[in-house]
Amino acid sequence: MSDTPHTPPSSAPATPGTLDDAALTREDARSRAAAVRLTAESVHVDLSDVRDEDARTFPVSAVLHVEVLTDGTDLRVDFLNDAVTTVAVDGRALDASAVAGRARILVPDLSPGAHEVRIEGRALYSRSGEGLHRFVDPADGEVYLYTQYEPADARRVFPTLEQPDLKTAFTFSLTGPEEWILASNRPEASRTPAGEGLVRVDFEPTLPQSGYITGLLAGPYAVWEDVWDGHTATGAPAVPLRLLCRRTLAEHLDAEALFALTRSGLDLFHDLFGVAYPWGKYDQVFVPEYNLGAMENPGLVTFTEDYVFTSHATEAQREGRANTVLHEMAHMWFGDLVTMRWWDDLWLKESFADLMGTLAVDEATDFDSSWVSFASRRKAWAYVQDALPTTHPIVADIPDLEAARQNFDGITYAKGASVLKQLMAYAGRDAFLAASRLYFERHAWGNAELADFLAVLGEASGRDMGSWAQAWLHTAGVPVLRVDLDGDVPALVQSGVDPTTGETVLRPHAVRVGVYTPGADGTLERTGQVAVDVADGDGGARTPLPGLEVPADGPRLVLPNDDDLTYAALDLDAASVDAVLAHPIADPLAEATVWAALWSMVRDGRLPVIRFLEAVTGLSAGIETVGVHTQVLAQAGAAVGLYARAQDRAALRTRLGAALEEQVRTLPPGSDRQRTAARTWAVLARQDAAQALRVEEVLLGGEATAPGLAADAELRWLVLQALAAAGHADADRLDQALAAERTAQTVTWHRLALAARPEADVKVHAWDEVMAGRTVEGRVLSNDLLSATAAGFATGPAALTAGFERRFWPELEPVWASRSNGLASRTISGLFPGRQDALDGDAAAQEAHPVLARAQAWLDGHPAAPRALRRLVVEETDQLRRSLRVQAAQPAASSS
Repeated sequence: MSDTPHTPPSSAPATPGTLDDAALTREDARSRAAAVRLTAESVHVDLSDVRDEDARTFPVSAVLHVEVLTDGTDLRVDFLNDAVTTVAVDGRALDASAVAGRARILVPDLSPGAHEVRIEGRALYSRSGEGLHRFVDPADGEVYLYTQYEPADARRVFPTLEQPDLKTAFTFSLTGPEEWILASNRPEASRTPAGEGLVRVDFEPTLPQSGYITGLLAGPYAVWEDVWDGHTATGAPAVPLRLLCRRTLAEHLDAEALFALTRSGLDLFHDLFGVAYPWGKYDQVFVPEYNLGAMENPGLVTFTEDYVFTSHATEAQREGRANTVLHEMAHMWFGDLVTMRWWDDLWLKESFADLMGTLAVDEATDFDSSWVSFASRRKAWAYVQDALPTTHPIVADIPDLEAARQNFDGITYAKGASVLKQLMAYAGRDAFLAASRLYFERHAWGNAELADFLAVLGEASGRDMGSWAQAWLHTAGVPVLRVDLDGDVPALVQSGVDPTTGETVLRPHAVRVGVYTPGADGTLERTGQVAVDVADGDGGARTPLPGLEVPADGPRLVLPNDDDLTYAALDLDAASVDAVLAHPIADPLAEATVWAALWSMVRDGRLPVIRFLEAVTGLSAGIETVGVHTQVLAQAGAAVGLYARAQDRAALRTRLGAALEEQVRTLPPGSDRQRTAARTWAVLARQDAAQALRVEEVLLGGEATAPGLAADAELRWLVLQALAAAGHADADRLDQALAAERTAQTVTWHRLALAARPEADVKVHAWDEVMAGRTVEGRVLSNDLLSATAAGFATGPAALTAGFERRFWPELEPVWASRSNGLASRTISGLFPGRQDALDGDAAAQEAHPVLARAQAWLDGHPAAPRALRRLVVEETDQLRRSLRVQAAQPAASSS
């Protein structure tokens, strides 16, 4: 099998504008939407030979019904194909060799009116998670398939007009093994024999929708069924529910909990949105080797099967799964019912779904830390993304599909959701939800842009939303809030610069400022709070806080974004930093907000790693919220590996390991926090041979060493990976462990462990496989296996991988040209030489670091490289630059 390449088989770049050129620009899309309407499309995919292990391609046929609006229209049909055999227009055959290339089909000179375009050809199975992904279960040899199209990979499976504003009714049919589950967005309409052991299933036409949210599924999936009873107020009828996963995972799927979550979510969203769920059935499928967390295909929602918990799942993991389930459910309205016109407004669905997923977990489930997790994890992602040179406004400039693929980032999701949370505080929850209902009423089954949502929001709130939108949606960068206590009256001071323009940007905020002082047990407790509206522009630079009472003496915390209502970095004053580094915080949301601020200070070089580690080792065992505990421990490990001075790392790693071992031994037996400490310790031990042996002794030692800690498959393999990276587990031991329990997960964990072994020939082998995208035996590495191999390569002593750095730069463009976007990105990010030790000296010395200098030289020397590739390298280079700069700024450990 072979993954679909960017370009023709020669790997030579396609000439722009030719039939082999897969590019699609915003202007192309606008021109096509002005010239044609896609009134209906029917697609048949034939999987008759899907069980043939040598099968690379499958037959597909499509009939597109188009209405041409302008005379002499040349219709471009998108199709990333292996072959096109038939092209016919209104029953008249065209010469396929003349009108079809590897990426598109050109139907020339159509007159105004209705036309039928019939296309037949062969498409390629995928191993990258893009298009029609084909997976063979290593546990039983069964074959499973599913599709993933966002933003523009439907064209990898069938000919279509690949843009979100050409909505239509799609009628799909599948031919495949008769005993398999064959599914699509809509229920079955008919099922007929199609040869020995085969069946053809025709599905009901979809409602009007974009092509990127269509879906197909095939395989011997296990199935559970239930029903949601409907919603009286909206007139929503009962909806059949199904859950599906691979048969070898069936014993682990907690169907009752997932069905209960689904029903609660549908109840809540009907209450909030007032619009009946329109899509008929609601299938949720957990699929292997998934590139995303999930995808909102209406009626056929797909999720990573990491959400089928085969090992112990913490409360944070279950809450995270609930968030994803409800995020995708929110898309049934935000994104599927009303869809952005083009990818500039991707935030119109993703930011809303990110916000609504969190809100729904808080209001429709028993999880009580949804907003705490949002402050700790989602916003942390946004703050990191917004500090990169590639940051962009929430409403982004997306000129083409390559840019669209790179825009599924922390700005579009987490920053957008954070800003919408602030908008809900600014405009009021009732107005926000009323605007949502108006939005659905006016734009149902169609497409919308930013102006459309601002219009309904202005109507519902009575506010002019233009200045708010300009400040928050059309500028980039993180606003900074601090409390100035030096004057007669405390004041909230705002600063901010848009890094894309260099201009000062001061945004409106509705915030609360809190004061915390130690209680009887030494824990910081809220003793005061004031609410304040911060103006935009110059008026928002300094806002008096006349009601804020701050003790003159003793430990105290002044928290500028109490209750985490807005999106802003916090510049805590020195006394507040001293207080939070020495005292736990009673309020979980304030605790999450403060730890996020401390991590930002570490990454900016304003808080020494040693002080952060002191706080983590002294206070993290008392963090009750599992998600925050998990995040803080992971950040501690990253602080040592990325930001500590090279000469201090061993001692700091030992100190952190000792604290984690203490937590494993003393936190409540069997608790989620105990398990989080164990996982973090095992990952930390990949860089320390002595700790690896200690990890094995303690984590696998049973009740005597780790009371209540069950050594499940995940934990056993984390220990094995640490042992392998330390040179204490050879290939025979790893192979024996895999043979004892061979699953898709253990195959991936085994591959990482193999590549982590600290041997020169192992690293060469791993490098070659990742760069080739294949094993030495010639088997294609799927997305998961490629990432695991790269992760293993990067694990262990830096000296073993340093010699590969010079080989990296000449390979970038060939890798990008010869692979799908997803596989190329995994290759480049996985092998990027980012683990480097700083040089002595200032920022100029770090710029002269040979690895950083070569990275910058590549960027300077390749201005015409594909934009998405350049963005990837720019971001990785910036992370390296930050790491070197912060390392160099660290004080000596003994002086901290």
